Amino acid sequence: MSAILVLNSGSSSLKFGVYEVAGESVTAMLAGGADWQDGSGRFSLHGEEDGKASTVATQQQAMEKIASLPEISQIAICAIGHRVVHGGPLLRRHRLIDDSVMMQLEAAEEFAPLHVPPALALIRCAQAHFPQLPQVACLDTAFHASLPEVARMFALPRDIRDDGVQRFGFHGLSCESILRQLRSVPERLVIAHLGNGCSITAVRDRTSIDTSMGLTPTGGVIMGTRCGDIDPGVLLFLIRRYGYDAGQLEQLLDHRSGLIGISGVSSDMRSLHQQQSISADAALAISMFCYSTAKEIAAMAAALGGIDMLVFTGGIGEHDDAVRERICELLRFLKIAEVMPLPSREDEQIALHTAGLTDNPRNGR
Repeated sequence: MSAILVLNSGSSSLKFGVYEVAGESVTAMLAGGADWQDGSGRFSLHGEEDGKASTVATQQQAMEKIASLPEISQIAICAIGHRVVHGGPLLRRHRLIDDSVMMQLEAAEEFAPLHVPPALALIRCAQAHFPQLPQVACLDTAFHASLPEVARMFALPRDIRDDGVQRFGFHGLSCESILRQLRSVPERLVIAHLGNGCSITAVRDRTSIDTSMGLTPTGGVIMGTRCGDIDPGVLLFLIRRYGYDAGQLEQLLDHRSGLIGISGVSSDMRSLHQQQSISADAALAISMFCYSTAKEIAAMAAALGGIDMLVFTGGIGEHDDAVRERICELLRFLKIAEVMPLPSREDEQIALHTAGLTDNPRNGR
């Protein structure tokens, strides 16, 4: 048995957990999280009374809290696993972290400047607090390394494609966790991961053959604050008309668009449901989200030649019955035999990969 510390970083949040791994069995021993914004935030363990939450202002402070937990000192942790959103074009499988892997992750920063830098900072912080423990980078892009060329490539000149501009795909750890939960995986499976970030993945015989997100996690379906697919001519228009630079475009596409951009109210689907009776824009945001998702699922049906099973996961996908029903109504013509919600268990998947790679580093997953 192995006790694995799992760290899942965001730009202003950190989820963590300790998992006991025995073969393919994973048991949560401890879990918690921290979030901070503008220099203030909170740190707590799951199941802990609200009054016991403590204050943190940075990722480094959150990591210090984790390292100093009495519960952590009482568990014989043997390795640390990190969720890394993007490994770039050179790092396409989960890897034991060494100097070479760190260099490849540093090179991947330009592909995901919002996601990779905080992950790298957390790895370095964890190495400082737990220098004796091996650490593993678990990549959200790894599951999609199998994409065939026809799905992976963009219609761009070869020199640009050869420089790593291609479809990488994301939410791979979530997809892996869905496959692990299914007793029987059908030949033609579509996984709709719907949360603040959203992606649709076509899986044939347990292998990703197409997915909605592209070079970055901005593409594909409409999301909480991200626009999803957009006519590239819109970006040229914004540059010419308003003089937008790269930073302004990034802020617009990743933080001011999607559900929040359409509704002007919220990026949270729960809030939009509450507002839709009094806000036409909130109602439109829900409609556009369902329409965008249904279109992408139908596209994956074309890639697979039909759909045997559709799995919804993520916060919206698992818990929002109204959204699921609306999407399925739009897809009724496909006559999908089986539709089900399942939880995304990314952290358990990270624990499994970490245990496998640190027990035998030669066995890449």
